[in-house]
Amino acid sequence: MGSIKVHEFTTVDGVVDVPTWTFPYGFPEDLAAAIGALTADAAGILLGRTTFEMFAPAWSTRTVEEDPGAPFFNDSPKYVVASQAPSVEWANTTVLPGYDPDRIRELAAQGDLYVSGSSTLVRALLTDRLVDELHLFVYPVAVGAGIRLFPEGAPQTTLTLLSADKLSNGVAHLVYGPA
Repeated sequence: MGSIKVHEFTTVDGVVDVPTWTFPYGFPEDLAAAIGALTADAAGILLGRTTFEMFAPAWSTRTVEEDPGAPFFNDSPKYVVASQAPSVEWANTTVLPGYDPDRIRELAAQGDLYVSGSSTLVRALLTDRLVDELHLFVYPVAVGAGIRLFPEGAPQTTLTLLSADKLSNGVAHLVYGPA
């Protein structure tokens, strides 16, 4: 059985919305290595429709010369959870019509799945206890407003801290697993 590993960029106040606030902190080698470790064993990418529609145009034309992560994103099987068809196409993509935890379990049984962003999907995965590792890259900034992974009024989610590292750009890499 594979595992589901989630990667989220977040602010100290919990915002995971379009992370333009990450730009001033750069993308140092230790951050690249941490994300590379997440993708290294992944057999596929699982995304929500909105994140897929942001990733597809950004990644589909990138080459390995521009970004060493390009082959992973472009060549890996991609599974998009979407109640409506995505407005863009990207090679090796399968659309899963709506959230189905049993179908996601079947996909995870075939190998590790990598999830980035996709906050609505991640909330559902957490509720159904399908997330094996939640990697939060916490940026030292509070933005005050935006989409949060754990919005006000959401049910309590209990996790276990697996590891914590300080990256060279001041970002905290926290890894949580199921409690």
